[in-house]
Amino acid sequence: MPEPDKETVVDAVQNVAGITVVILVILGIIQIVLSATISKSVALTANGIDCIGDGFVSGIVWVGLRFFRKPADHRFHFGYYKLENLAAIGAAVVMIVLASYITYRSYLQLIDPHEIQLPLIGAFVALIAALIAWGLGVKKYKEWKQSNLSSVKLDAYNTIKDGTASFLAVIALLVSGYGYPVADAVVGFVIAGIILSIGFATIKEASYVLVDACDTECIEQGQVMMKFINGIEGVHSAKVVRLRRTGPVLQGEIEIHVPGDMSISEVNKIRNKITSQLKETIPDIERLTVVALPEKED
Repeated sequence: MPEPDKETVVDAVQNVAGITVVILVILGIIQIVLSATISKSVALTANGIDCIGDGFVSGIVWVGLRFFRKPADHRFHFGYYKLENLAAIGAAVVMIVLASYITYRSYLQLIDPHEIQLPLIGAFVALIAALIAWGLGVKKYKEWKQSNLSSVKLDAYNTIKDGTASFLAVIALLVSGYGYPVADAVVGFVIAGIILSIGFATIKEASYVLVDACDTECIEQGQVMMKFINGIEGVHSAKVVRLRRTGPVLQGEIEIHVPGDMSISEVNKIRNKITSQLKETIPDIERLTVVALPEKED
């Protein structure tokens, strides 16, 4: 079967992100209300807040994807791709703020633990939240593999993380029900730690893109390009490869050295060969400028 085009993939990603907002917010509200009125569980409250926060993250990603699809214009000459990375940073900041609040609540439960009421009911609700989040997260992960959007990657990991946090809440509630309420605080700290690690990693990765840093993958792709170009007949050497990732695509500039007596027609054939074959080898390439320089004679 032919692979779907990028527009189709982005449509699917955007739809799932929108559905996730509604589902996670509803699950989060249910858990917070249950905890506040019956259970009195910090882990359940933390997981409810985490669900709502993750829903908000998916909402930011949804908005980012809408801007990402706008074409280049007179102000944004390279398109709106980087708004997708900016959206990922905004989502990560929200995650870090929520994790800080969960840490505070967990600390209060640790120094002054209280008994959890009706832990089985809370555990059942948290288990349902875990299964739903895992299902949505796996679907998003598959769509990230097709779209290569960093905000979708964050959303996928964040939703899978939400499922894991919900399952940890199940364990905390069950253990607390056996007379160990401190487990409620411990799981709260674990959930907060998971959120913080993903949030800071996302800010680091997205920031690299915003400042046009060439990461490990980008460097490896540049080496692939150099090796291919240096093997083309008529090219003496590829001296410089400048690459930058902009959202899901790569843009770059290559300088090649060719014989000084080579005709314009021959140079254009080499340029076309480089751009066409490299785009087949590295599908992420959107724009590649090939600058041909005459080789200086000794």
